[in-house]
Amino acid sequence: MANAKIRLLYFDGKGRAELARLLLAAGGKKYEDVRFSMEDWPKFKPSTPYGQAPALEVDGVMFAESIAISSFLAREFNFYGKNNLENFKIDELVQLYNDYFTKAIDLMFHTNDTAKKNEGIKKFKEEDAPRYLGFLEANLKKNGTGYFVGDSITLADILALDLNTGTMNSLLEITDNYPLLKKNLELVKGQDKIAAYLASRKQTEW
Repeated sequence: MANAKIRLLYFDGKGRAELARLLLAAGGKKYEDVRFSMEDWPKFKPSTPYGQAPALEVDGVMFAESIAISSFLAREFNFYGKNNLENFKIDELVQLYNDYFTKAIDLMFHTNDTAKKNEGIKKFKEEDAPRYLGFLEANLKKNGTGYFVGDSITLADILALDLNTGTMNSLLEITDNYPLLKKNLELVKGQDKIAAYLASRKQTEW
């Protein structure tokens, strides 16, 4: 992986690719961040395995599915736990993340009825978000190290950072009701490579 040529293909936004970007930054891996507009997507679509983005090209071979991409990168950069049970816990938290992320994306981008969209976003903020953040807080309390799994940063911590700084941040208010989650975010943001990426990250609408 150290010498592999990497290209990440996605729209010019955070969305489902930002977790991969954060992992690449945390791993210190240089890569080509290929971004395109909605209008230009048809030019790139045929080159992706399943006609969807994001896609990750490794030494000329294209792979797809955002969770698979992030899991691969986490393994490559040693952010996937130290044993099979830790791997299992990370997978659990990633699947939980994806459940809520998918629901949020559907509300924000795939609901055309404005009234229905606003009603859905209101419900998400009032019911879904507190439930999800409560799950994360409880996991941090149970682990007791400041991190979600083990005693160092893993994919689970980086995905929590994505929730706080990525596309979903407008729907998830991390208040003082979640002190362990707030502390975890500061730990992750304090990582030199991640801090450098966040400071220089391209500003996009979503």
